[in-house]
Amino acid sequence: MKNRYDVIVVGSGPAGLGAAFKLAENSDKSILLVEKKKISSGGLRNDCKQNYTYPVGFPFEHWEKDEVDELLKEVKNHLNPKMETRQNIEKYEKRARKIGVEILSIDQAHVGTDKSSALINSLIEKLRALHVEVALNTEVKELSNDKKEITLLSGQVIEFDHIILAAGRADYDWVQSQMNTLGINYNDNIVDIGVRVETKEENYPIVRDYYDPKILFPGKVRTFCTNSGCAHIVKEKYKGYFSVNGHSLSKENKRNNLVNFAMLKTIRLTEPVVSGQQFGKILGEMVMQLSGGSVIMQRVGDFRLGSRSKKETFNSDLYDFEPTLKSAVAADLSLSMPAKILRDIWKSLKMLDTIIPGILHPSTIIYYPEIKTYSNRPEFIDKNFMVKDGYYIIGDGAGTSRGITGAWASGIRAANGILNRS
Repeated sequence: MKNRYDVIVVGSGPAGLGAAFKLAENSDKSILLVEKKKISSGGLRNDCKQNYTYPVGFPFEHWEKDEVDELLKEVKNHLNPKMETRQNIEKYEKRARKIGVEILSIDQAHVGTDKSSALINSLIEKLRALHVEVALNTEVKELSNDKKEITLLSGQVIEFDHIILAAGRADYDWVQSQMNTLGINYNDNIVDIGVRVETKEENYPIVRDYYDPKILFPGKVRTFCTNSGCAHIVKEKYKGYFSVNGHSLSKENKRNNLVNFAMLKTIRLTEPVVSGQQFGKILGEMVMQLSGGSVIMQRVGDFRLGSRSKKETFNSDLYDFEPTLKSAVAADLSLSMPAKILRDIWKSLKMLDTIIPGILHPSTIIYYPEIKTYSNRPEFIDKNFMVKDGYYIIGDGAGTSRGITGAWASGIRAANGILNRS
């Protein structure tokens, strides 16, 4: 690596890639893309599900439909999505409207966890062909508070004219520390707390016609990240706790005929507790204490009876499929989850069972926690997500997006800010 670049992009997720491609294709600037892992992580690596319809993935405070529609054309040019079919959902929409629930119609594409690495590697190679220097397995330790330079974990100091921080949700605390160093004001009072539901496909047949149904319930509860076909649940390590998430492999793989999806409730905190990330961490750590260091799961049948699930629960003839996350601990959801959040999610699940009867079959498994610490929310000084002269913060970790396509679009917008200033 050189000791100076015109632009440094920190993070090779969709936000960082979107910025790097836009800059490389429209300028001769020297660009360094830094990624602390061997391969990009986050949504691109995990399942790689893409939504191409406003407003999904585009927070209202930052985006308007006409601009999003144009930017999504650029996103498609790079990701070359193969769209999923959506059909025969009118009966579900009609049932939903009767009880005050909304089913969104979204254009979607899905790559699959087994094929996402190949996609990421191809994008990285295209950037290199455009003369972007890509430094994988390279971690940025810190930014200077009075000079336009970064210090790598290796000790190397690199200067820049512009820097784009696209570190993602998992590194929210690192981004916060850099904002503190730079004197940038921000808040992080929003967090999504929820569960992941796993059941047989026959109990949630809507996925045969709509790959990832986007369903909005009263009380700021929504479905999120549906996986079917060859679907499984994983445990992800965060700082101090585990969260669950869902994956599915590409259609070439043998089906296991299971479905999983998240039910998330958005929490907006006010004083005295104002950190959504810290609130999520506290809940995650409590589950770790109660489970002996893992996540928990409970069958719907036990939950309805007010009984905790036990290991034997998962071997009965009524419960006719095994959990895909076998390391989850059978437990009692009501002991681990705040009552207000659990009440709203359970009410939404009952509404969902009215729309799609079968989802609350006694065998259905509820895993907890699924925590989405979406965003630091910096004070931006322009529409291109600049926070200080020459400094930009983008992606899910900055509240500019929620998902792959929105993050990529936020990268384009930040790059446009640099190109316009030049």
